[in-house]
Amino acid sequence: MRFVFTLLLGLAVLAQAQEIPADPLVHTYSIVAVDSVTGEIGAAVQSHWFSVGSLVIWAEAGVGAVATQSFVNPAFGPEGLKLMKAGKSPQEALQQLLEADEGRDFRQVAFIDARGNTAAWTGKKCIPEAGHRAEKYFSVQANLMLRNTVWDAMARAFKTTKGPLAERLVAALEAAQREGGDIRGQQSAALLVVRAKPTGKIWEDRLIDLRVEDHPRPVEELKRLLRLHRAYEHMNRGDLAVEKGDEEGALREYSAAETMFPENLEMKYWHAVALVNMGRLSQALPLFKEIFTRDPNWKILTPRLIKNGLLKVTPEQLQQILQVTP
Repeated sequence: MRFVFTLLLGLAVLAQAQEIPADPLVHTYSIVAVDSVTGEIGAAVQSHWFSVGSLVIWAEAGVGAVATQSFVNPAFGPEGLKLMKAGKSPQEALQQLLEADEGRDFRQVAFIDARGNTAAWTGKKCIPEAGHRAEKYFSVQANLMLRNTVWDAMARAFKTTKGPLAERLVAALEAAQREGGDIRGQQSAALLVVRAKPTGKIWEDRLIDLRVEDHPRPVEELKRLLRLHRAYEHMNRGDLAVEKGDEEGALREYSAAETMFPENLEMKYWHAVALVNMGRLSQALPLFKEIFTRDPNWKILTPRLIKNGLLKVTPEQLQQILQVTP
């Protein structure tokens, strides 16, 4: 602890003397990557720094992703994406920004374009252990690490993990943490995944945007949130099925979500509603009983679903539902 305090105090003094950039000290490990099959583009990061995701990782559908860290220059994110969107290669974009940056020796940056081409930079004044590994379809980079094995471990994890891009990105973060991670410890983490091709609608292009701002084990929490995100993908598909009048589809999706998080009342409730709408009231009643016992507000909500057709019951069936608890 004394070492970290002394280090940060010394860095602050140097910054005031203008020997180093007066930028946020977001020392960290991160990954930028493209899924070679789906074309999805993503980035993930962890640091012993508050709200790391708001500064370090950037991505745009059809363009690429950027991680900017160490003594972070946040402008490298949007400016790097702008240059790649204009046709610059990752190396050309990175070089152009570094040449204009007086603090380049303190920077650590990685660029990847939508085709999986990469470029990375670790300035000679980044705090050890620091390094990167840039290959086709991904780049991993880290500084102020406990060990110099972090970035290679991240690369191995990303390349050997099966599944969607987001899960592979989190696996890389987990590998970094197993190697000791940030010498200062853990605090925040973030995960960002965008589409391979832009739709023209930002809210549709951004597939996953998860942040853990302040947590004793942020990578673990990020992994939990990603699993929760996957469960709510089932919930969203269930809602869409309801809109289309596909009762079987709604039941299938809501049931899948509840299976992933059986203690989640939201998921359990809509599973019960879907069962009722499929004419399976007897199967729904035990679910309603558990839900109403744990939170009576769901009981108050239930009759309100009838008017707009979300709950299809007779008055007698509604009374059966409402009477499952005292």
